[in-house]
Amino acid sequence: MKYLFALLFLVFLNSCKKETVKSITIKEDVTFLSDDALEGRQTGTEGEKAAAKYIAKRLEDLGLEGKGKNEYFQVFSFKPKTNPHQKVNYTVKDGDSIITGTNVLGFINNNAENTIVIGAHYDHLGYGAEGSLHRGEQAIHNGADDNASGVAVMLNLAEKLKTKNMNNNYLFMAFSGEEMGLLGSNYFVKNATIDTKRINYMINMDMVGRLKADSTLAVYGVGTSPILKQTLKAHNSNFKLIQKESGIGPSDHTSFYNVDIPVLHFFTGQHEDYHKPSDDFEKLNYKGMQTISNYIFEVISDLDNNGKLPFRKTKNESEETPRFKVGLGVIPDYLFDGKGMRIDGISEDKPAQKAGLQKGDIVVKLGDSTVVDMMSYMKVLATFDKGNKTKVVVDRKGELVEAEINF
Repeated sequence: MKYLFALLFLVFLNSCKKETVKSITIKEDVTFLSDDALEGRQTGTEGEKAAAKYIAKRLEDLGLEGKGKNEYFQVFSFKPKTNPHQKVNYTVKDGDSIITGTNVLGFINNNAENTIVIGAHYDHLGYGAEGSLHRGEQAIHNGADDNASGVAVMLNLAEKLKTKNMNNNYLFMAFSGEEMGLLGSNYFVKNATIDTKRINYMINMDMVGRLKADSTLAVYGVGTSPILKQTLKAHNSNFKLIQKESGIGPSDHTSFYNVDIPVLHFFTGQHEDYHKPSDDFEKLNYKGMQTISNYIFEVISDLDNNGKLPFRKTKNESEETPRFKVGLGVIPDYLFDGKGMRIDGISEDKPAQKAGLQKGDIVVKLGDSTVVDMMSYMKVLATFDKGNKTKVVVDRKGELVEAEINF
């Protein structure tokens, strides 16, 4: 397999020599990063190292300077957590069972006072690490949407910003260890290679490859600085925009929000292939990804003359999330803004599938409770225990359908 890595990387290097004729597209970046040869880019593996070298070479060819501890690389080692609630231990000793991750950093130095961080994680689940939703035989999880898509858009933005919007510097970061708990971004803010007090704001792209037919785009963190919401709205002519106030969420922008930096996180929604081997490059919406890249560029351009954005604390919506003892076995459509909870995918051999629920069904009632949105769905789900039976009512293309759920 190491020979395959070498061959694949040599093909990439040769393609770079022709870059003066043809620049590398978003699709080409995704295709490389989600190839089977990288074996799912799990943190610390040879596949992730090959991906890191690829991203560093792309940044170098775009003319960015390295801003890691070792040129483009910021390496960190950690001891895996045995308790999900404990803090990760980055201080390791010889003999410890450790994993080594690598952040990749490229810098556009405009000799400006402040720096904008633009990031995306590039690690994924390998052959099915913790977090995989695959229940079959061991298989490579290529993570085309999660998150080769975000890295590809990040690289596209680096190309756009090389000679534009000179009132800020730009630090482009591909994070390692996100799937294990935002480890790479957390390590960076504690061991930053630039002054974090001079970070203007942070933009994060995580799963931006599946823009749907209704063009729904979620942007989280819009409440972390007063100007963000109106700026996003002013440049939106393509999306059904869903804006979320909170700067806290399950991706790398959270690490920056936690050190009082305004953040924006772009997301096109979950899907049936999330954390499964079927998340492959041919399923992505590349035209949509280019439109998202253009939109982010317009937002950055608008903010270019605004100086350093003021930071504002937001309500932590995750603290209100109920704890569950059972699950329905569905992938919710987190971007649905109608009444109820729309199902975006059904897991095999789970209560929803056994009850005959289908992708696209909108749950409007669970037990005796009406479901009006995601939060009301989660609150009522948290009241059930394993072994309980109840009724569910779904809106299926305008018709109300009732089924029995066995938890």
